[in-house]
Amino acid sequence: MSAVPESEIPAEIADLDFASVTPTEFATLVKRLSGKELGALMRGELRDRVLREIFGRMERQFRPEAAGALDAVIRWEVTGAGDEPTVVWETAIADGTCAVTPGRSDTRARVTFVLADAEFLRLVSGNGNPVTMFLTRKIKISGDIALASSLTHLFDIPKA
Repeated sequence: MSAVPESEIPAEIADLDFASVTPTEFATLVKRLSGKELGALMRGELRDRVLREIFGRMERQFRPEAAGALDAVIRWEVTGAGDEPTVVWETAIADGTCAVTPGRSDTRARVTFVLADAEFLRLVSGNGNPVTMFLTRKIKISGDIALASSLTHLFDIPKA
């Protein structure tokens, strides 16, 4: 996917305060954007703002009752287009809690997801089918595939 220049992002999106957007509004936004527009959204400072907001919300959208006794580190490697770097975040689930941190720790991840910006946005907004994404190689998963397949039950994922 070739990214369009950041200047081609509609102004209402570029100036959007993502912290004030509900998960459902975000899911609707992702659903209506093309792959090129999602690529443009995930450039530069705007990419950092979007990723920080998404990962910041994971703790709030975590469903501890669904996790039970799960103890796992989930690593997210979000690959950038063009000159955008791969960004790594980790979700640690233990004792019914969820902690999300930027960067790669020394802890061995139980499952690792590798996916491009647009696919990541589609996945976390409920606009992408994780099984289809895996089968079409839009998402790469290493480690515990059973855990990977159960993640949708551990978080409140919005619907557009």
